[in-house]
Amino acid sequence: RAMNFTIPTSEFETALREGKGFDGSSVEGFCRIEESDLFIVPDPKTFRVLPWVYENNNFSWREGIIFGDIFTPDKEHFLGDSRYLLKEVLKKTKDIGEMFVGPEMEFFIFPNKKEAKLTDEGGYLYGGLYGELRKSIQLFLKEIGIACDCDHHEAAPSQHEIDIKYSDALSMADSVMLAKYIIKRVAAKSGLFASFMPKPITKVNGSGMHLHISLWTPPTHHPPASRAPNGKNLFFKNEKDPLSDLAKGYITGLIKYGKEIQPVLNQWVNSYKRLIPGYEAPTYLAWGQRNRSAYIRIPQYQKGRERSTRIELRSPDPAGNIYLGLAIIQAAGIKGIKEKLPFPPVVEEDIFEMTIEERKRRKIDTLSKNLKEALGHFQKSDLVKKTLTDHLFKKFVANKEYEWSLYKKNVKEGFEQQVSDYEIRHYLPVL
Repeated sequence: RAMNFTIPTSEFETALREGKGFDGSSVEGFCRIEESDLFIVPDPKTFRVLPWVYENNNFSWREGIIFGDIFTPDKEHFLGDSRYLLKEVLKKTKDIGEMFVGPEMEFFIFPNKKEAKLTDEGGYLYGGLYGELRKSIQLFLKEIGIACDCDHHEAAPSQHEIDIKYSDALSMADSVMLAKYIIKRVAAKSGLFASFMPKPITKVNGSGMHLHISLWTPPTHHPPASRAPNGKNLFFKNEKDPLSDLAKGYITGLIKYGKEIQPVLNQWVNSYKRLIPGYEAPTYLAWGQRNRSAYIRIPQYQKGRERSTRIELRSPDPAGNIYLGLAIIQAAGIKGIKEKLPFPPVVEEDIFEMTIEERKRRKIDTLSKNLKEALGHFQKSDLVKKTLTDHLFKKFVANKEYEWSLYKKNVKEGFEQQVSDYEIRHYLPVL
């Protein structure tokens, strides 16, 4: 979840120069009590003024928002800082290509944070309510420099989607955090509650966050309006065979290490109840060009639009840590490029309709069915341990094991796919 604190404008210059201290041990699962004194140093490039005015007791004011890096009292980078981790992974892999990302952000709109009660009966691209709310969100995002591609009602009742125009990975991670904040605030101003909980309702589609990914040559600059790349798309080969060897290696890495990195992309017990057959969510580690049952989809190439050549990773959901997510995706993709493994064959058939024997014959593996199973693969992964470093790896495992133990303590057997009351109480208010 996003966490923040507020300082007055009189303290802003000092905070930029010296940072601002906070108690890291009070952030659950963040650091040990003996290393609790931490500092956040704001990154001036991320500063934005939020697009609304507050009024109270005859006062009116506006707020700015800024991201930062976390340091120890010894002025060393804090190794539990996921934003710093992403920066380091991107720095180490920039010689191969700069990562660009465009997310499809899905979310539900409910009357309040206590119950997953439907607010409309719309479906994919039709009907439903709150189209004007989505337009307000788009306009607010535009005002703070975040460009959107489109918005629409999604497949499930009360479910919506806003797509953000692609940009470099670090800027996009910040943009996703801001977009979630803006979406929730705009909904709240209308007396509603926006939720990024992956699966709040049992028998409808859950909310994913498909990520459209490509690698580029380093651009000479990032235009401030859209932060779109002005280099060369390294995932494009030619019009007859659009996918480059680099793109194929990246796909191979994501498929090979898909099980190992899954807990980062699907971080919650509830995440796995979205990833079941029949609800347009991937459960099989395969790729296809027109196959929406696959883990990775390749959007169809359009002549003359080589800049749009990309992969669509369909397993992530919007409730996870976007900095960890992009870091582990890039690490797996780049490892696939370096290993030069055979490129798995394309799968265009509906994998959900295949028999177990057919999937075995075609060597199509499955994603994990629950958080505990996923953690088993995660804990054995050299890729994960090397990418997350010792501090983040151990904290992540400890937090997720504790989450699983709480779930098993509070939920009886028989809820492998059904959403329990415990999940609504535990996740809905905070995701």
